[in-house]
Amino acid sequence: MTKSLQDKVALVTGAGRGIGRAVALLMAERGADILLLDIDPNGVKDVASEVAERGRKALTCVVDVADIDGVGRSLGGTALGRVDILVNNAGISGREARFSDIDEARFDRMMDIHVKGAFFLTQKVVPGMMSNGYGRIINISSNRGMVGYSRSSHYCAAKAALIGMTKAWAKELAPHGILVNAVAPGVVFTEMNTWNGMAPLEEEASWNLLKRWAEPEEIAYTVAFLASPEADFITGQVISPNGGDPIVGL
Repeated sequence: MTKSLQDKVALVTGAGRGIGRAVALLMAERGADILLLDIDPNGVKDVASEVAERGRKALTCVVDVADIDGVGRSLGGTALGRVDILVNNAGISGREARFSDIDEARFDRMMDIHVKGAFFLTQKVVPGMMSNGYGRIINISSNRGMVGYSRSSHYCAAKAALIGMTKAWAKELAPHGILVNAVAPGVVFTEMNTWNGMAPLEEEASWNLLKRWAEPEEIAYTVAFLASPEADFITGQVISPNGGDPIVGL
């Protein structure tokens, strides 16, 4: 088993389930201690136990990532000290909302979690990374942030914003030894994506070339790679494990 993240400290948001849980556990297997941030106390408690079973330290921050002051207080009370790797994963579903049905409250909540939360949490951890001359930031976007979708336009906009921040931060932070990349998954089998049953998930999976959805662990492999020394020459990039939906680029 590779120990490519040995003795690093990774902060993972939305760590109580789905992609966040998979990322936290894989990084622990590869040698990292984990700061687990999630709004769900039971979820992070369970994942912390799983991290400990893998022989690594785990601390939990039970807080809404959109509560900027609350996040600061939670991180200030942790004992792991530095953050070497930040995974901005916390998110909510667009729930297939039509443009005309997205009111101001739904729009604001989407942006608060995906964009505002990621922006200001990153702002809190970057000074420590700068002091150490080392950091890895991975933003979890979506293929819908790359090419759009016929519904959930507020979700598409939020995920596109994460891509924009990724590219800007990569340019600003590279002189300080901090690499910034985005992972933009296609359809993934998580609780967030099964809120309306399996039929919509199966339909969306049929659109890609592999005719299936991804398991959270498959997305975690990409995230862990970007956090590892194997990716030391990669920054400002968007990697989309999506089964071929879409194929983008030159």
